[in-house]
Amino acid sequence: MRFFCNSGSFLSPILLLFIILLSFTPDLQADTGDQWISSDGDSNWVCRPSPPFLPIDGTDHRVVQIYPDSLAQVIQGFGGCFNEKGWEVLSILPEQERRLVLKSLFDSETGCRFNICRMPVGASDYAMDWYSLNDHPGDWGMHSFSLERDRLYLIPYIQAALAVNPGLRIWGSPWSPPSWMKANNHYACQGQENSSRLVWKPEVLSAYAHYLSLYVQSYKREGIPIYAVHVQNEPHACQIFPSCLWTGEELRDFIRDYLAPRFRKDCPNTEIWLGTINHGDYRRYAGVALSDPKAASCISGVGYQWDGKHAVAETHRRHPGLQLMQTESECGDGSNDREAGLYTYSLIKKYLDGGANAYLYWNMVLDHTGLSSWGWAQNSLIGINRFTREIVRHFEYYVLKHFSACIDPGASRLHTSGEDADVLAFRNPDGSLVVTLANPSFTERTVTAAVGGRMFRLMLKAGSVNTVVLESGR
Repeated sequence: MRFFCNSGSFLSPILLLFIILLSFTPDLQADTGDQWISSDGDSNWVCRPSPPFLPIDGTDHRVVQIYPDSLAQVIQGFGGCFNEKGWEVLSILPEQERRLVLKSLFDSETGCRFNICRMPVGASDYAMDWYSLNDHPGDWGMHSFSLERDRLYLIPYIQAALAVNPGLRIWGSPWSPPSWMKANNHYACQGQENSSRLVWKPEVLSAYAHYLSLYVQSYKREGIPIYAVHVQNEPHACQIFPSCLWTGEELRDFIRDYLAPRFRKDCPNTEIWLGTINHGDYRRYAGVALSDPKAASCISGVGYQWDGKHAVAETHRRHPGLQLMQTESECGDGSNDREAGLYTYSLIKKYLDGGANAYLYWNMVLDHTGLSSWGWAQNSLIGINRFTREIVRHFEYYVLKHFSACIDPGASRLHTSGEDADVLAFRNPDGSLVVTLANPSFTERTVTAAVGGRMFRLMLKAGSVNTVVLESGR
């Protein structure tokens, strides 16, 4: 029996025993292992047997219909991003407590079971300061390329996660090329949209492709395989932190003429993705690159974040076999509250309904301030008070866990219909059915879900996220 109430749920022993005893009550279907898990920001990851199935009686017009044999896209998984500031605060914890935090994220029994994660190539806005993997101007041959800086924060962070989940898949994306390759000779945009770009000369483009190839090869030697590279973080954003602007035509040409030939030679097993796109018009980036047959043949998938959420469904409609990923959950303002968690649920629903195969959070771990290197407080799944060392799992942690802990890699999203806009359903490879439901309102409400010729009803607490796992799947 799949039992999701474990040491990661932080239930008291008495309550846990009570739930286990309830699970053996025949009229609650405990023999099937069906479960209902709920979180509302006050009481999180509360597990109980799911309500019994009933015959459809036609008395409730607000019925969510779940079609167990109508399969949509395959779900590859869930995860977050490794950043320097995350490891810096993790490093203040004693080793045992640090491992417990990592297990909360990556462990297959008690944690979120994250299986796909992102990392920056060089500095992000959550690096300790700005840098690249080659800060030697004019080194076109990449003789001074080095992971020395990454060995301080990123490499130990990733290795610690791999120790918990050896099957974790890592992909990388740069926020900026080395500053000396840019027209403004600076990591940030500084409001200079015309010059916060790669110098568009063959020697620069060749060197940058070489740089990204060396990143993949060097990490492989560290025991960290990089399965994919997304060419640029947010190519449509001029930022005061490391950033670089690209047009869709520039990404198309760089991938087709420089990066793909270099990867075929040096790292043929690493995928090239058109990402991470932050523009909501399909035509602006994906439309340009994928309409070129040679470029399209080099692109394994498209990554979207922020305004890119408006282009996911159109991309899936036009390219139904192409991998799609939500690459960075919107970061919030450091509130880490219930409202932020419910908004993240709505984002997950939008992306998965739109055809995305994976969903990634932004910062998995930050200190209690949540501050970036440029002073913006953002949310995290787990917060650590650097003075008291208190560890807090925020509501968004549980929102992600409602998906990642229950939906197996290889599951298929199921088609649904009905008036309720806050429901998603999935079929796991083992045949079990997973239904996620949210109630973003300020009052309790009843949701009725029909599967085949049967239905079940749930009374959802105000501001809650819920998951029902049906072992039989029907």
